[in-house]
Amino acid sequence: MPKVKVAKKSTWVDMTAFVDVSFLILTFFILATKFKPDEPVEVKFPSSVSADKIPEMDAFLITIDKDGRVFVQMDDPNARKSIAENLNETRNLGLTPANIKSFTNSPSIGVPFAGLKNLLAMEPEQQKNVRQPGIPVPDSTGGELYYWIRDAKSTYAGKKVSWLIKADDATKYPVIKNVLEAFKRNDINKFQLVTKFRDAPIGTPLWNTRQNQIGAGKK
Repeated sequence: MPKVKVAKKSTWVDMTAFVDVSFLILTFFILATKFKPDEPVEVKFPSSVSADKIPEMDAFLITIDKDGRVFVQMDDPNARKSIAENLNETRNLGLTPANIKSFTNSPSIGVPFAGLKNLLAMEPEQQKNVRQPGIPVPDSTGGELYYWIRDAKSTYAGKKVSWLIKADDATKYPVIKNVLEAFKRNDINKFQLVTKFRDAPIGTPLWNTRQNQIGAGKK
């Protein structure tokens, strides 16, 4: 009995459409992703049971490290430019247009006004390697931080601004107190403390609420 020959079929598949879709998805994520700015210093901040997310827009962040150094950080380049121009005029900093442009590209600053021009004259990579001494907050007047907050308040006028404080666990209380005084002198009495998320203790009302929310989401 003669053998039946099975016709051989090609296993070649046209992947052009799949490649096009893959590149479209990749392009979307590249354009839509907002990269996290460099942190000025490493801060081991405390934990809390709050689940509020850190705002990504119209936020003014003050970071305090364990040595009490104070840094300011703004998310909006246009706001950074406006603040730099205001400070340059009101505090006679002598910043050049190139310095202001450098400031616009620097997400965080932690130097006294006297050292700001020299810092901004450096290349971006050099700025990253400089150990900034921090913005002075020597007493209950808020020091130079008062002026940063004042001009930020003016720049963000008419917008809902998130005032944030992120402090290291080891930060001394007097530094925190002076930072709060800078807010108080600018009539800002509502701000958020940035903390690390920790789940609520088992059995507490907050824990029960979250468990009910999780259960409802699974239905």
